[in-house]
Order: sequence, then C-alpha cells, then structure tokens
Amino acid sequence: MNKNLNLFATVLTYPAPSSNYRGESEENRTVLQKISKDGQKYAVVSPESLRNALRETLILMGLPHNRTRVHDADQLAVEFKEFPNASKYADDFLFGFMVAKPDEIKKNKPFLPPKRDSIFRCNMAVGLTPYKYDAVFHQSPLNVKTKNNEKTYWSNASTSALLHREVTYTAFQYPFALAGRDCQQHPEWVKALLQAIAQLNKVAGGHARAYYEFAPRSIVARLTPKLVAGYKTYGFDKDGDCQELLKRLGKPDSENCDLPGNEFWLGGEIVRNLDEDETNRLQSAEVHLYSNPEKLFDAIAQQFLGD
Repeated sequence: MNKNLNLFATVLTYPAPSSNYRGESEENRTVLQKISKDGQKYAVVSPESLRNALRETLILMGLPHNRTRVHDADQLAVEFKEFPNASKYADDFLFGFMVAKPDEIKKNKPFLPPKRDSIFRCNMAVGLTPYKYDAVFHQSPLNVKTKNNEKTYWSNASTSALLHREVTYTAFQYPFALAGRDCQQHPEWVKALLQAIAQLNKVAGGHARAYYEFAPRSIVARLTPKLVAGYKTYGFDKDGDCQELLKRLGKPDSENCDLPGNEFWLGGEIVRNLDEDETNRLQSAEVHLYSNPEKLFDAIAQQFLGD
C-alpha cells in the first residue's frame, strides 16, 4: 500500500422517512436533532452514531472486537473485554478509545496506551431536505392486569399515552476520511471498514426502530497525496446531484484542469444518471466510474490498501 495516499469521500443515502436520531423529548413529543443551514432546519445524525453502527456491522462481519453494547442495563452501557488494545481489536484500532481514570491506567500491566485517536474521520450526516415540521402520532396502550397475567403482571404507566414523533423525509450525506499512513498496521481491517460503509444500516436513534439504510445511493471519493479533500465535502444538492464537482474534473496535466480526474472515483446513482457525452468526457479525464457503489469500494480499497 502507498502510505502517502489519503482517501476522502462523501456518501449520499437514499431518501426515506426518518425519525432515527432524536434529541431531548418535549413532554410526549420526540424531537429530531437538527442544525440550521441557509435559514432552514435540517435533520442530522452524529458521527458517534455512524461509528457505533459501523462497529456493530464489523462485529457481524467477524472482526475481533473489544467493545459490545449491553442492552439489559438500566442506562446506556457497554462491555469491554479487556483494556483497549489497538493491535488486538479492530474497533480499538479503527475508532480509538480513551481511559480517563489514573487508577485504571496504573493497573494496566504490561503498559498499553490509555488513549488513541480514531483513524476513521467522519462528520455529521446532514439531511438534503429541510425539516418541514412534520410529525406522526401513535398510541402506547395500557398494560392491563387480568386473571391471565396477575402473577406476572408489569406496567410502564398507569394510563395509555399518545406519542408524538417528529419525522422528516430526506436523504442524508456525510463525509469521511482515512490517511494511508494510519492504516499500515492492519489494512485488512480497513478494507472491512470500507465494506461495512458500503452496507451500513441501523444507524442509532429511536432504538433503531425505523428501518433507514445508510448504504450509499451515490458516492464521491478522492484518492490523493493531498492532505485535504479539495472539493465541497457536502456537495450533493437537494436532488442528489453534484454538478459543481463534476464540472471541475479534467484530464490530468491538461492546461485547463482544475481537479485531476484520475484521483476521483464516482459511484452509484450519479454515474447511472450521466448522459453519454458526460460519461465520455469523464472517462477521457480518467475518472473511475462505477454504477454499483459496492464495486467502487472494493476497487478503491485495492488501490488504497493493496492486496
């Protein structure tokens, strides 16, 4: 692998109804987390939620993992098998960790680093469509005590409740980055991470009740020795297009080249929607085009990380 290459990418999801990342509730109204952009509110999903979903996907893929979610605790809780160890566990290597208590650090024999940055750099997923104050209602029924259940009866509340949930119909886009020099020790784990991004699901919020896929509808990626992406990392417009970027791509070393096409990889719907003339132009600029995002991830992993 070439340790001097860096991977920058932006993933666009398919649009669907979403209520899958919630903030604090207001009485019985479940509130979506949102940010302001151009005077409007857009739903967001945190990078922590994305990393957690990737961690759980990598567990399903069989990678060695240190941390797992404990679902029967009375609060948000996880279980670590042992002190974090980036050489032994894929999740510690990819997503980093921090042990804050001095006493716990002192107990660690032989000494292992108590903290590590995530090599997977990721920013918020932001909706493409503004939140329009949509909400849905559903009923939480009263659990009634009867002769059939009197010995095993339990209850959450003394009355039924009408639950009020904010919802938005949108696609999300989010950028991520990986530095080749950070991936050298375990390129096989990084390859698995890219495969996990290609089939990402169950991004947190609402206890993952809503089926909302975070797998790519489209992807823009750049493999480059540059230290920055050099393009708008939230570059998809409300229709899922990124024409501003496409216009900048040119044949490497040509006089009017803004961004070298051979460093760019495009996949998914944006490729399938190209007309013949634009496809030919991008191919002559040496842009890597893939109709299927999963095939793009496989190909870019091989170029980035080697066999």
